[in-house]
Amino acid sequence: MEKLLVTASEGAVRTLVLNRPERLNALSFELLTALNSAFEDIERDDTVRAVLLTGAGRGFSTGADLAVQVEGALDLGDKIDAYYNPLIRRMRTLPKPIVCAVNGVAVGAGMNLALAADIVVAGRDASFAQSFIRIGLSPDAGGTYFLPRIAGAGRARALAMLGETINAEVAQAYGLIWKIFDTEMLMTEALTIATNLAAQPAQAIAGMKEAFNASGSNTLERQLNLERDIQRRLGNTPDFVEGIKAFHEKRVPIFSGKATT
Repeated sequence: MEKLLVTASEGAVRTLVLNRPERLNALSFELLTALNSAFEDIERDDTVRAVLLTGAGRGFSTGADLAVQVEGALDLGDKIDAYYNPLIRRMRTLPKPIVCAVNGVAVGAGMNLALAADIVVAGRDASFAQSFIRIGLSPDAGGTYFLPRIAGAGRARALAMLGETINAEVAQAYGLIWKIFDTEMLMTEALTIATNLAAQPAQAIAGMKEAFNASGSNTLERQLNLERDIQRRLGNTPDFVEGIKAFHEKRVPIFSGKATT
């Protein structure tokens, strides 16, 4: 039996591939469990400095696996608490950058899983949809958090309430993705971005994620204080010393990623 999640390492980049291509990588509870475990391992592994997330086959993910037959009403809250919410929290608080390469469709929770990454790129054949309305649900997996912050309140409501499918060009115009690549070059380009991120000062990346995560609920005063505290911490890292030294020596810096000497 093939693994539901295929993992590979290339240098300091850990690649995670959703591997249910026959189901367009629908998010079964088993696959979500595997993703949670993979990100937990990545957080503990100091050799991993960037993550690349993608899907096998013709699509990134069609969202929740609806193959299970349901009769009557169902309490979905327990499943969200057990599988979806821990994964989204772990991705957003992971002190390492996550690149998501969207190939083909990204629908429902599959779209929101992509938006939980730090940088999203897509193939020209990619499409996105908040399909929850089609089955009488509201977005989960962070959709109602990410969409208004990225695309704006008006677009967020329209995407969720109408459930329309948008292509990669529209998604880029809305700010949902960073760049579009020819489909056959998507993984090569995405790996290049992840490799670039892995070579950056890891503590600075972690500080950026911390600051961006806090900015949505902070006042300007609190955010200014947080920026000060992060800079104070980063100013004592070996990578800051290396960056300044490399600047004066007119060479490319070599960052260790260490928090202290």
